[in-house]
Amino acid sequence: MSKVLRENPPITEKDCFIIVERHKSEFNYPIHSHAECELNFVENCTGVHRVVGDSIEEVGEFDLVLITGDGLEHAWQQGNCTSPDVREITIQFSPDLLDERLLGRNQFHAIRQMFERARLGLSFSMKTVMKVYGILDGIARQPDSFEQFLAMLKVLNELAQDAESRTLASSSFAHREPDRESHRVAKVKAYVTTHYAEELRLEDLAQMAGMAPSAFSRFFKQHTNRTLQDYIIDIRLGAAARMLVDTSSGISEISYACGFNNLSNFNRIFKARRGYTPRDFRALFTKSRVYV
Repeated sequence: MSKVLRENPPITEKDCFIIVERHKSEFNYPIHSHAECELNFVENCTGVHRVVGDSIEEVGEFDLVLITGDGLEHAWQQGNCTSPDVREITIQFSPDLLDERLLGRNQFHAIRQMFERARLGLSFSMKTVMKVYGILDGIARQPDSFEQFLAMLKVLNELAQDAESRTLASSSFAHREPDRESHRVAKVKAYVTTHYAEELRLEDLAQMAGMAPSAFSRFFKQHTNRTLQDYIIDIRLGAAARMLVDTSSGISEISYACGFNNLSNFNRIFKARRGYTPRDFRALFTKSRVYV
């Protein structure tokens, strides 16, 4: 099994951020995590496999991702990429660069919401990538550090307006609390997060929300854009993926511990939704961490 690095970026208390631009022909940096927030832009990367938590996707010509979750594992791996010149721009900054008082101001409301969602990793639409491309294109070579900071704020503001951005890792894998939302939905989500290993019946969850089963099904989908069954499966898969990464338990044991009563069904659903079998997914990670 490959090692998961715990990276310590060289950001001092006097730095707002660090920006690194590099050109390369291969991706050889392993899956890693760190406490710092990271905005990563990759160009000429068709076929690269992007790993963010339990999300593994093959990307196209451009990829732009924001990660604000402390310890969320991530990496860009070679995959099917054959480009001889991949360009990567990585911006890393401390989570307290924009403190709570500033993020609480009206002008930063959208950025605050984006940072919250990016705890799971946030991928941006191609339309938005093209909007910020010109700024990212020159930000690493901008000689004035104050102008760099202003440019970064501009990028963050543009990204926060992207209605098509999407989260990547599952909340259960990233150990993220349920979002603040409808009290009824939040109550059921919190219960599912705690009791995913048990049998979860629509009738019981609907009763918890004080609604009829059919009405609650519609209500849940209206507020989350997903069915209750899909949500339960994703929570169970996220918990299973975390156990695959953090424990040496057998796959069958993990399957049953996460609420799947049939191993072949677990393998089939995991492969369909994660793109890898549980065994292959585990091969990407390991419990041991090396500090660099």
